[in-house]
Amino acid sequence: MLLQPKKTKYKKIQKGKLSKFDFRSNKLRFGSIGLKAAKAGTISSRQIEAARQAIVRKLNRKGKLWIRVFPSIPITAKPIEVRMGKGKGALSHWGVKVSAGTVLFEICGISRNIAITAFKTGGAKLPVRTIILL
Repeated sequence: MLLQPKKTKYKKIQKGKLSKFDFRSNKLRFGSIGLKAAKAGTISSRQIEAARQAIVRKLNRKGKLWIRVFPSIPITAKPIEVRMGKGKGALSHWGVKVSAGTVLFEICGISRNIAITAFKTGGAKLPVRTIILL
């Protein structure tokens, strides 16, 4: 189950700039332990799903997991060996721009040791460096 929006206003968007720090979503809201991005970057929906599966596998159907980010940005790509120009490429995948300090995942109702090992395996699947919030 890959994450993607049901409906968008525009098919393609401009890249824009990525802020270095995020102060709105840098605290735990739902769980007791969280996984936080230490560096800014773009995370695709496949990477979020891979991290989610790795975390859930370590939890052994105990506790509750929250995903705090949603990939709502369409990322486009042109085919290989295509000349410059001729417009923007077709939709490749969905992603989310994450700034440093954003909480990505939260866990509640599980022991601290299991949660730390789960977040270490899940954080290894992500392209940004992560920190575990206790």
